[in-house]
Amino acid sequence: MKKNILVVIVLMNLLLFSCSSNSDKADAYGNFEAEETVISAEVNGKLLEFAVNEGDEIKKGDIVGMIDTIQLYYQKKQLKAKKAAIETNFSNIVSQVAVIDEQIKTLEKEKARVEKLLKSQVATQKQLDDIVGQINVLEKQKASVKSQNASLFAEIEAVNSSIEQIDDQLKRAFIVNPINGIVLGKYVKQFELVNAGKPLYKIADMSEIILRAYISGEQLDDIKTGQKLRVEIDKSADENHVYEGTVIWISSEAEFTPKMIQTKKERVSLVYAVKIRVVNDGKIKIGMPGEVYFK
Repeated sequence: MKKNILVVIVLMNLLLFSCSSNSDKADAYGNFEAEETVISAEVNGKLLEFAVNEGDEIKKGDIVGMIDTIQLYYQKKQLKAKKAAIETNFSNIVSQVAVIDEQIKTLEKEKARVEKLLKSQVATQKQLDDIVGQINVLEKQKASVKSQNASLFAEIEAVNSSIEQIDDQLKRAFIVNPINGIVLGKYVKQFELVNAGKPLYKIADMSEIILRAYISGEQLDDIKTGQKLRVEIDKSADENHVYEGTVIWISSEAEFTPKMIQTKKERVSLVYAVKIRVVNDGKIKIGMPGEVYFK
């Protein structure tokens, strides 16, 4: 009799444990990831300064390094000298154009005065026509002077454009951090030669982190973008940290469960990836596993 009672008690405990386990089982599992940004060099040269180390927290707009600009400085100096030489060659032309512009300006004033007098029938139409004719002649002279020296004007415009490009490159020689975040990787060291496009460091904003989880096709009706969910991470063997997450993306295509899922049965199942944004209090790290509860 006692043996039968003991068996019943054991079975009841197993049943209760099973029900409790099922009720506490998460609806989805996944791992946390961050939106990582790789910062690259924008000009060629030696990395004279580079104040970046893995784990550093840096802010948007911080200047974290500088690439040698001496060659750019010499190029700009040569362009300025070339521009000065061109300006010397056509300084007389500029003066001629300025004189003609002043003559036209004077005649425009006289034209306005004669037009008023003509309305009062004090001046004649011939006086107005003569002034208009003189203005037309001066405009043609001005156009002739400028057309004869069009190549010089085009050359100085090209030099100005080249100087603007050098100024832009000088600005890009300063490495400006584009976002708030934590440095995840450092790829170069100070005084190394770098080329435009070479990765310098990797950074991620850890204030918000993404949980990439996987759900079955049967669960698609239970989740939608913008939905608030409960997300948990391990705190201890018996406790979890609890967060609120927001669904920001649901894959439109099914895929096989990633290999990181433990059982083979689950790995060969077709699932849909979802991304859940979670505000990070500093406890969540990249790669950490997380659990999702729909209700």
